[in-house]
Amino acid sequence: MTCSKMIKIFASIFLILFVNNGFSATKNPNIIIFLVDDLGWMDIGCHGSKFYKTPNIDRLAAEGVRFTDAYAACAVCSPTRASILTGKYPARLLLTNWLPAGRWDPNATLYEGRFLRSLPPEEITLAEALRNKGYSTAHIGKWHLGGPPFSLPEHHGFDVNIAGNSHGAPGSYFYPYAGDWKIPTTGKRAKWNTLKDGKKGEYLTDRLTDEAIKFVKENKEKPFFLHLSHYAVHTPLQSKKELTEKYQKIPKSKRQGNPIYAAMVESVDQSLGRISELLKEESIDDETLIIFTSDNGGFAKATDNSPLRANKGAYYEGGIRVPLIVRWPSKIKKGKLIGTPVISPDIYPTCLAAANSNLKDGQICDGINLLPVIMENHKIDRSSIYWHFPHYNGHPSSFPSSVIRKGEWKLIEAFDPSKVELFNLNDDISEKQDLAEIRTDIRDQLLSELNSWRKEVGAEMMKINQRKQN
Repeated sequence: MTCSKMIKIFASIFLILFVNNGFSATKNPNIIIFLVDDLGWMDIGCHGSKFYKTPNIDRLAAEGVRFTDAYAACAVCSPTRASILTGKYPARLLLTNWLPAGRWDPNATLYEGRFLRSLPPEEITLAEALRNKGYSTAHIGKWHLGGPPFSLPEHHGFDVNIAGNSHGAPGSYFYPYAGDWKIPTTGKRAKWNTLKDGKKGEYLTDRLTDEAIKFVKENKEKPFFLHLSHYAVHTPLQSKKELTEKYQKIPKSKRQGNPIYAAMVESVDQSLGRISELLKEESIDDETLIIFTSDNGGFAKATDNSPLRANKGAYYEGGIRVPLIVRWPSKIKKGKLIGTPVISPDIYPTCLAAANSNLKDGQICDGINLLPVIMENHKIDRSSIYWHFPHYNGHPSSFPSSVIRKGEWKLIEAFDPSKVELFNLNDDISEKQDLAEIRTDIRDQLLSELNSWRKEVGAEMMKINQRKQN
């Protein structure tokens, strides 16, 4: 017997023993979180939009699982992003507003709740957890969870950080990515550079996709975690000329939103298409988990969220209900629709479970692993989901409030002005009929549960402003 034959025999025996002892010769799945900024629930074709062109997003939904009642953990960006990376509610993190929020009005009725100005370094982020499992990790795009010297992506478990900084919007979507535009909610001027290099005519959404493709190609031999966090479709509204002209030709009566915004949505869709095609070309599609979602509802000046009520910044459905699509070809049956309410913190334990990893002893996680729901039709062992926003902001229909959704019921407790609203979302997705004074039994039950949750997570409450000028 030759030496080479003996080596092959011993290798075969080892492989059999390896598998029979509960181990797998295959690597853990690659994980991609494809996060879009300000993409509304109604801004994609598979949710019913006839205006926005999203064939690649729609294909992802057809080939995976689509959640109809998925929610962002906050109606503004930074808290949701922190929630995805930690698996915790923003109220528990004490990171409940976008960073850095506008200055508090000294004449407001209430003092706003305190909140952190960066993601705490003590948190075990999803990137850190996956890196400990042998994953290569990359953050590409918007960060907005702190800045130097110790709160950038590279300080929170990412091997690679491209374009992630303390800003919530790009300086410009075109190279050299330096802008001078007025930020809608603060009135300040944007004067930063999102990236320091590039080529003339380069578009940011395309450039970030190029960087993501490069990372995948360089790391395809081992499991990787790609956090592709597009700045789009956040303001400033800037898009490629040829796409803009396409939507400008559509009559105004048939538009759902701004033609420039529509073009930005299509660029994001093209980005997803390029990533999806790359996975197939590299023969890693079957073993790659893609999670597609948004950080909050659509921006009022860019899109129409109807039939959902209100917009980004508000805690009616238009501000917090978002797309959520999960695709994993080798594990998940395609074309599934799930109506169970889910929320941003669920992404963390879902990714950990996919990577055959667990929470550390004593680690708190508010999210629920969605894989049993997706793969085995299990019910989620959770009665309610929650929101807490002890702040004022400049978005329409926004007010400081706490919210609970339990089954078909949703209760909003507003702090200023003080008010309680109750809606049955199964019958009234547009939240037109307030049932708080009709179903007082449900109202009181949900208020009690909401209050208990706030105490459990240590939610920061607002207080009367004793210095308010009359």
